[in-house]
Amino acid sequence: MVKNNRKNNKMSLEEAGRKGGKTTAQNHDKEFYQDIGQKGGEATAETHDKEFYEDIGQKGGETTSKNHDKEFYQDIGQKGGEERSRQSKNNS
Repeated sequence: MVKNNRKNNKMSLEEAGRKGGKTTAQNHDKEFYQDIGQKGGEATAETHDKEFYEDIGQKGGETTSKNHDKEFYQDIGQKGGEERSRQSKNNS
């Protein structure tokens, strides 16, 4: 339920963001999000160095290892191996 700031009857920043996000989702398709994601990735690559990507990869890996068990890694390893095998068969 949306609550307004009672002091000045204005919408909170959180509410405005949620409302804007819903409106954007209603007015745009998957391609729009792919395009802005591509542009954002390119802009990030232009303004950040190798160390930045190493740092966020490290943090992501640590978080993933805290949230998943050995079975998770076995499953994704098996899926990756199967995909590599499929790709090598298609390239032969």
